[in-house]
Amino acid sequence: MVARTRPGPFLARTVELGTYLGIRQQGRLIAMAGERLRLPGWTEISAVCTAPAHRGQGLATRLVDAVAAGIRERGAPFLHAAAANKTAIRLFQSIGFALRTRTRILQVRTPGMDGGTRPL
Repeated sequence: MVARTRPGPFLARTVELGTYLGIRQQGRLIAMAGERLRLPGWTEISAVCTAPAHRGQGLATRLVDAVAAGIRERGAPFLHAAAANKTAIRLFQSIGFALRTRTRILQVRTPGMDGGTRPL
């Protein structure tokens, strides 16, 4: 599912960071959303994705609502989307989230962790 929909950084142990919910059809995962980053009073809603053949059915809305309800018991939910991901932004705004700020993210890798060699 993650490979097909590419919801952002999602590694093998990401699901250990919080509650992840999914919807399955005939045993196959077709939509999911969960929790990842936690800051004092805030928890990020993460990995919101729906298989292309199942989009437009309200699955992401149901999952984001469910994850957000669990987060609200402990604080406030937040989420992020790439500026180019207009579909996600429209979805999140349609269910009550508002754009608060635009940020830039810089991805940094530890030398040698990507299989390459460390420069001298």
